[in-house]
Amino acid sequence: MLTARTITGKKICLGFDYTKESLLSLRNKEEFICPICGEGVVLKLGDRRIFHFAHKQGSSCRDVYENESFYHMEGKRQLFQWLVRQKIPAALEYYISDIQQRPDILFKFNDKTYALEYQCSTIPENVFFKRTKSYLDHHYIPLWILSSDQIHQKRKTLIGLSNFQYLFVRSTSTGNLYIPSYCPEQRQFRFVESITSFSIKNAFFHSSIYPKKYTTVEDVLEPNMSKTINLSSWNSEMEKLILNWSVHPQPGQLHFFQEIYNRGLNLFLMPPEIGLPVAHSLLLQTPLIIWQTYFYLDVLADKDPNDTISFHEIKDHFNKRKYRNDIMRRNLPQIEQLNPILPIIEYMMLLERLGIVRRKSDSLFEVQRKITIPISNREREEARGDFYKKNRRILLIQ
Repeated sequence: MLTARTITGKKICLGFDYTKESLLSLRNKEEFICPICGEGVVLKLGDRRIFHFAHKQGSSCRDVYENESFYHMEGKRQLFQWLVRQKIPAALEYYISDIQQRPDILFKFNDKTYALEYQCSTIPENVFFKRTKSYLDHHYIPLWILSSDQIHQKRKTLIGLSNFQYLFVRSTSTGNLYIPSYCPEQRQFRFVESITSFSIKNAFFHSSIYPKKYTTVEDVLEPNMSKTINLSSWNSEMEKLILNWSVHPQPGQLHFFQEIYNRGLNLFLMPPEIGLPVAHSLLLQTPLIIWQTYFYLDVLADKDPNDTISFHEIKDHFNKRKYRNDIMRRNLPQIEQLNPILPIIEYMMLLERLGIVRRKSDSLFEVQRKITIPISNREREEARGDFYKKNRRILLIQ
């Protein structure tokens, strides 16, 4: 821990740049206590770790604090100093007695109070949810920042994210989703942005690096984002996904395979209109090609040109699939206000731009043409080639 109090009640915050000599002098004069439990703590002034306070062996309060690594302590210390240098009111390790939680940093910005949590290790999801809900219920805005060493991209624009890492997704005021991270060793922020998921864990993304000394709070809360996707790479990953499913089917996919077989579809002969990237696909944990196939079967397959489709019909089919666990939403506690049906709506809007449907009113669409199902690999490849050549510009607008 980086904060303590003296016996006389003076707060000592090691987030500021004390010299070792001044702290040695202070340690010789003062005794220190934990601001939460009131037990004695020791001021550690080693040469290999940053200066910090530690509970004495056998303390009953020790479980209140996670075992903090150097990376974690140094990271939150740097983030605290970063806020202070912007003249933003901030408190390091401030204990909020009403909810019995101690965010790494509590700060105020634009008349709002933020609880910043810098997380360097995995904690149980229920703990993450509990902390986040407590902050929100008491009008604190949670700002979870992931340690950058937890992010492992597979390729330049491809990343694998665990369920825990997805918990860090937050939204800008315009609805763009991203994961903020910070590296104390390189003293820079890294944003995982424009996350377009296509399976439970894998997603396309863009990565932006912001050196701390050139970065403001506004940059962290409202980052600018790139939104394009390399369609060739997207198609390649979708092909790999389908092949992997055929070789190593998972138990949760068997119902999907059975349903499309019963409806006369072949996973290897899907039309190019199924499996398209949409901006908020990460709101759904179900792989994109599965929920778009369900959308086709439920909403489009039996429709003819000039037939209508209402938003009520779309929502009703979605809720039925969700009730049966055919489609599952992703747990995203920081953006629960976003409707999980949003990816479905975005897909419908994309089909409108592709000329498959036409909007008649705010809640009603009319079918313009049916989606053609290929009957051979050759027909499928020809259809996909023509489709992407004709619609490349439309598909890049996400």
